Amino acid sequence: MATERPSSLKLPSFLHGTLSSVQQKTRREGLRCGEQYREVGTFSQPRQMREVPPGEVVVAHDVVDFQRERPAWRLHMVSHVMVALSEPQQSPFPVRASYEALFRETAWGALFFATTHMGPVSAERTAKRLQAVLRFWEPLQSARYLFKNPRMAHTLEELMLASCDWAMDAWCPVGETSVRTRLEVAAERMERATREDCIEAIFREMPRALAHAGQLTHRHVVANPAFQRERLATLDAWSFERVSGACTADLIWLLHHWDRELDRQ
Repeated sequence: MATERPSSLKLPSFLHGTLSSVQQKTRREGLRCGEQYREVGTFSQPRQMREVPPGEVVVAHDVVDFQRERPAWRLHMVSHVMVALSEPQQSPFPVRASYEALFRETAWGALFFATTHMGPVSAERTAKRLQAVLRFWEPLQSARYLFKNPRMAHTLEELMLASCDWAMDAWCPVGETSVRTRLEVAAERMERATREDCIEAIFREMPRALAHAGQLTHRHVVANPAFQRERLATLDAWSFERVSGACTADLIWLLHHWDRELDRQ
């Protein structure tokens, strides 16, 4: 599919409305796309797109979606499409990967996949997500976004800092430059990263993961850099790939995995 380069931001009409109406529309869209994928192995574009007026607010995270009866743009509910894709009786991984690959080449899809983490992602896929947002930077700048604070609408730069600061800190740990530039550098480094590059990025992000890891029986052990390097070196290719982007949530999963292994020893 050719990459669209719109001058204004357009979102699928199924993302606009009250919370209940968007829930219904996104589920129908997911079922429609899932059925089409089973039949022909691909997807068609959303049936109707609507332009987002400049400065209008887009809800980008479910934790700030409190005004449920108020019609709004609810970008975060692309997740409902993703869930319905695999119904009924369809493995979620191939269909979701195909959906992302196609709609990451739209402004709305690029932003959703970059700011919403549905399961672990590799450095390679994270690079593609960030690069997609960068391609649509200008139209995405025209809106404002609710992400962490329901009373504070973010600019695109603020949204990306709130949602992807981990990527910038792990892959471009320099604070005296713009968010856009740091994302560009981080994406480029992720795209060509070796396994050792990924390990070094993981070490840069580990302190934050440890701070948010909660209850760890063997915290003093799993927090030891020597222990971490030894365990990272023994991860198989699949397990390493799922943490190679150095996303904080994925590293928290890894710390708890190691902690449970120590319990069994």
